[in-house]
Amino acid sequence: MRALILLGLVGFAAQLVDGSLGMAYGVTSTTLLLAVGTNAAAASATVHLAEIGTTLASGLSHWRFGNIDWKVVARIGIPGAVGAFAGATFLSSLSTELAAPVMSLILLSLGAYILVRFTAFGLPRGNLGKPLRRRFLAPLGVVAGFVDATGGGGWGPVGTPAILASGRMEPRKVIGSIDASEFLVAIAASAGFIVGIGSENIDFAWVAVLLLGGVIAAPIAAWLVRHVPPRVLGSAVGGVIILTNVRTLLRSDWIDAPGGVQTVAYIAIAAVWAAAVGYSVRAYRRDKALEPAATAPREDEQETTPA
Repeated sequence: MRALILLGLVGFAAQLVDGSLGMAYGVTSTTLLLAVGTNAAAASATVHLAEIGTTLASGLSHWRFGNIDWKVVARIGIPGAVGAFAGATFLSSLSTELAAPVMSLILLSLGAYILVRFTAFGLPRGNLGKPLRRRFLAPLGVVAGFVDATGGGGWGPVGTPAILASGRMEPRKVIGSIDASEFLVAIAASAGFIVGIGSENIDFAWVAVLLLGGVIAAPIAAWLVRHVPPRVLGSAVGGVIILTNVRTLLRSDWIDAPGGVQTVAYIAIAAVWAAAVGYSVRAYRRDKALEPAATAPREDEQETTPA
């Protein structure tokens, strides 16, 4: 019972982060399941079965708060489902040890770009409102879905930074659309795991408590992303991406850094991340304070205005 309660709390926290930042539910939950000895395929299957419910609740919540672009959901979600099914059915025989560090390097670069871009300049508006093309979203969906199924998480870490970096959507709509489209990915991945490994290795009690925790957190997260300023949200997402992928790289066979080195790296990244978020908050408040002055009529205009 104690383990189930802990797992439910993890599901709540993971969905709170995922629903507000567009990533981390699968990574957080799968990490815990692997830590207690669950094999990779069963861990990913458990998380994806729970995600059918959590992503549905999250999608509905984001829809309620106006955080979704349904064209983007269709254009990335359907290819993502194809990639997820393929990744799930081949997980038992496919090694992702080499692919993970390569993907982490790409995501780390995107995370650094997003952190610097949003912190220093705010929401990129040059391309804001321009449509995201199918030729960009479809391949992105296939890759993100495949990585998500084979790695137990990855839909958000791959899809969110790539769309954010394009500067064509507000962060809240990127996150809402990614969360809503993940429903299709979770269904496809779960079907692939049932075909590949059956259901005997899946603990459905664990699925239920992960689902319960996520469903409770979903509307809270959707409300948060609606009200957090885009500049601050972009800085927060960038830090999550950097920290997650530096962790993957430091623990990979490529580097295999000692524990002390990892700790120092995490502390340094956390300090930079906190400073960036703090700067974004101050810049947002400054810009908000200047808005009334920018929109108010000038003194000379008031004097010349006829009565």
